[in-house]
Amino acid sequence: MRGPISLWKTHILKSVGALFVALFVLSACGTGSTTTTTPSGTSQPKTPIKIGISLSLSGDFSADGLAFQQGYQLWAATVNKNGGILGRQVQLDILSDASSTTQVVTNYQKLITVDHCDLVFGPFSSLLTKPASVVANRYGYAFVEGAGGGPSVFTQGLHNLFDVSAPVANLLVSFTQYIQALPASDRPTTAAYATQDDPFTQPQVDTARHYLELAGIKTVSYQVYPAETTDYTPIAQKMIASGAQIIVTGTLLPDIVAYIQAFRQQHYSPKAIIATAGPDQGAQFTKAIGGANVAEGVFVPNGGWYPSINTFQNAQMVKDFLAQYGGTADAISSDVAEAFSVGQTVMQAATKINSIDNTKLIAEFHSGDTFQTVQGPVKFDSTGQNTLATGYLFQWQKGSLVSVYPASLATNTPEYPKPNWP
Repeated sequence: MRGPISLWKTHILKSVGALFVALFVLSACGTGSTTTTTPSGTSQPKTPIKIGISLSLSGDFSADGLAFQQGYQLWAATVNKNGGILGRQVQLDILSDASSTTQVVTNYQKLITVDHCDLVFGPFSSLLTKPASVVANRYGYAFVEGAGGGPSVFTQGLHNLFDVSAPVANLLVSFTQYIQALPASDRPTTAAYATQDDPFTQPQVDTARHYLELAGIKTVSYQVYPAETTDYTPIAQKMIASGAQIIVTGTLLPDIVAYIQAFRQQHYSPKAIIATAGPDQGAQFTKAIGGANVAEGVFVPNGGWYPSINTFQNAQMVKDFLAQYGGTADAISSDVAEAFSVGQTVMQAATKINSIDNTKLIAEFHSGDTFQTVQGPVKFDSTGQNTLATGYLFQWQKGSLVSVYPASLATNTPEYPKPNWP
């Protein structure tokens, strides 16, 4: 027979047991929810996924850096409008590196150790990607980027680095193939080269020189100059003095603008001129050189994107870009697509593994899986380069930047020789 004490203990144990059951049921009901419940019973949304990015919002790479910012912000807006990643909104933490290799290191250290970002995305240029990727590797962060494709980026022995765009060294190959395919009577016989001492520009120019020399096209001038150069006149004068029939330049926006201005002033009009970057900046390029008519015939490579390409989500991205920033589709910088592709790749990987854990993301990127982006499919090799990226040759024609080679993917026929400067 149980006494009063025993009955009291039994009553208490039953009450505690009922309480645990109730808490367990409530906990189970909350599984998979996008909110958490506080002791007061109010719902709290999941914390945003913070993504840290360093971009060149001033300095030599500012034109590209600002376009990259547009691409990242456009992707974040698209993701957030559709529910975020794994039910969490995306929040971008963007710092300016002023195109400085020193500042980009400081920025990523701050983004990771002070701002405690969940993820980091890459900056613009191979020059900045190299030191930035080392910082991310030190802290075990996946480093997905879209504008750091220089060969030296991938010889650092890093396991955390992934480039969604085409390998840089091969971007001018399409131009050399087009030149080699010209009838012998039209093919140029001489070429002049000038490039920044930069891991993005110089590998492209050196590869192009190699193939053109194999085709019998004589090099009459070859110049490499510091990336910090601001006076491009002596470099332009050497190209003019060479009388080369084609000009191959490893540039960004400021130097190609200076060269074209010098060529026009000296009435030097080569049969073909191509720049690694600058002419792909749309209205920024045409306004700087004096109008779209001045751009007529100028070539530029593209790592796998143009506004009308039929790739995953591209039509919607172009539509959203025009709604957000205005302008015309042909004026959209390819930098926008490169940045957007970074976000797409990371989101697909996170969704597949149901996690934003950096170690798990790195493993997924090395798994051999294929991801779909506005630039086309992405599949990483062991070094982090995109093995599925395709390069295209573009040219300014009648005020628009159009695809001209290879012929199977082109929208227009190449214009050769280039008309004289207006």
